[in-house]
Amino acid sequence: MLKKSILIENKTSISSKNLQLVIKSEIRESAIPIEDIGFLVLDHQEIYISLPAMNLLVENNTSVIICSKNHLPNGMFLNLNSHHIQQEVFRNQIDASIPLKKQLWQQTIVEKITNQGLLLERITQNKNSFEFLASKVLSGDTTNMEGVAASQYWKSFFDTYDIHFRRERFGDYPNNFLNYGYAILRAATARALSGSGLLNTLGIHHKSKYNAFALADDIMEPFRPLIDEKVFELMQTYDEQELNTKIKAELLQVLTQTVYFKDEKSPLMVALQKTASSLQQCFMGQRKKIKYPKLWNSMPTE
Repeated sequence: MLKKSILIENKTSISSKNLQLVIKSEIRESAIPIEDIGFLVLDHQEIYISLPAMNLLVENNTSVIICSKNHLPNGMFLNLNSHHIQQEVFRNQIDASIPLKKQLWQQTIVEKITNQGLLLERITQNKNSFEFLASKVLSGDTTNMEGVAASQYWKSFFDTYDIHFRRERFGDYPNNFLNYGYAILRAATARALSGSGLLNTLGIHHKSKYNAFALADDIMEPFRPLIDEKVFELMQTYDEQELNTKIKAELLQVLTQTVYFKDEKSPLMVALQKTASSLQQCFMGQRKKIKYPKLWNSMPTE
C-alpha cells in the first residue's frame, strides 16, 4: 500500500487514539490511521507529540522527520526491531566481506553515474560521456569515477540558468532545494533499509563514526537524480528561491514518483523497499546484485 507523507508546519499537538494519529492545531483537528502514514515531517518549533503516538508511529515503521530552525530535516526516528530475523540479518551485514562491499559499491556508483547521464540527456537534449564513465568504475570505485562524474554533471546541469552554481551542503539557492530533497530521500531510504532488518549505521562505503545513517547514504546515491530533476522543474515553474510550503510539498511528491523494474513499475517509496530487500539478500548470500530500478521509462533491466 502506498503510504501518506504528511508535512506539519504550524503550532500543533499530536496524540493518538484508537490507532489513529490525532493532529490538533489552532484552526482544526484531524485524525489519520497510523498504518497509512509512511513519513511524518515536523517543521515547527512548537509541535508537541505524545510518547504513545511516537511509539505507535515507530512500531508501524513510519519515518518521523524532525526539522531544525532553518526548516531543513535535522534528524529522524526509525524502528529498530522491524524484521522477524533481525539478529541474523545484523550478523550477516556485520560479517560481510570487503570484496562483497566493494562490489556492491561499484554497482551502486555505476547506477548513479548512468542515471546522472540519462538525466543530463533529458535536460540538455545532448549526448554525453557518462555511459563511458560508468564503464570505468572499478570494484570499490578506487579511481573515484563518482567524483569525476559529479564534477562534469554539476558543470552542465544548470547551464541553461544564469547562475553561478556550486554544489554545497549549506550553499545558496538552489542548494536549499536540493538539500531538502536529499534529506527526504535519505529518510525514505533509511526507512526501507530498517524495514528489511538492516543496520543503517553500518555502510558499505560511507564510514564516518559520526554518521548514524551511513548505509542510507550509500544506497540513496543512484536515486539522487530524481531530486535533481524535480529541483530543475521547480526552478522552471516558480520564481521564488525560498524553501516554502509549496516547494516542500512538491519535493515530498518525489516519493510517489513511478520508477521501473524489469517486469513492473513502482512508486519510489515502494521501489526503495524492493532495493533494500535485495541488499539484505546480498548480505545473506542469496543474490549477488542490488535490485536498483530504472528511474525513467527507458530500457528496463533487472
